[in-house]
Amino acid sequence: MYTASTILFTILISSSTSASYSVADDAYPSPYTAGMPPCDLDDVSGSQTPVRREVYDDGRIIDISHRYHPDMPSWLLDDGLGQFLRLPASMKNGSRSNVSEMKLVTHTGTHVDAPGHMIDEYFDAGFDVDTLDLHVLNGPALLVDVPRDSNITAEVMKSLNIPKGVKRVLFRTLNTDRRLMWQKQFDTSYVGFLKDGAQWLKDNTDIKLVGIDYLSVAAFVDSVATHRVFFKSRVSHLAMLIKNLFRKTV
Repeated sequence: MYTASTILFTILISSSTSASYSVADDAYPSPYTAGMPPCDLDDVSGSQTPVRREVYDDGRIIDISHRYHPDMPSWLLDDGLGQFLRLPASMKNGSRSNVSEMKLVTHTGTHVDAPGHMIDEYFDAGFDVDTLDLHVLNGPALLVDVPRDSNITAEVMKSLNIPKGVKRVLFRTLNTDRRLMWQKQFDTSYVGFLKDGAQWLKDNTDIKLVGIDYLSVAAFVDSVATHRVFFKSRVSHLAMLIKNLFRKTV
């Protein structure tokens, strides 16, 4: 049973508050092609690598998920994710094909939490990621800039004036300004929801999906209680929490 799922997150941003700011792409090289120059897709020679694309269809679809690399932050670790990818079968070593093997916890990178992540009864009952409603995971979203001097409390939620009817909200916080997802060491001072903020969202909005820009939707000091408010709200059956967004400026 999986307690979380890693995802390639693409979303149509329907609106935004405050001014935007530039965030550089974290373009980490492939472990197989590091150091090779870029090339057109038609050039498949062994000495070059294709251009990696994050914007498709004239910019209407933007990939804002984080690419996996050994130095990305991982929960409670000081030295990053570490080596997670290897090539057990390689054509250069006589195999018929190249076969990659990846080993990492499912609660890594841009991912969605499963209901059983923080509520053991849900875990035992089989509420893993394939019980989530894909209709909630796809569609327009509201991007809001959170005040930079606070965790997301009930007071902050009220001040954001999120309209009724909005079902998906991505919260951009001080975490992005501080570039925490570009730092190897886990940082417990990241911005997240406090329990009262989660409760206010549950009681006063129509939000069914919450996205945030670090390893947890909940502040480190209030992690378990905040998660339980979201999961027990049974928003769209169970709350959906998307973490580690905004690799690209949106």
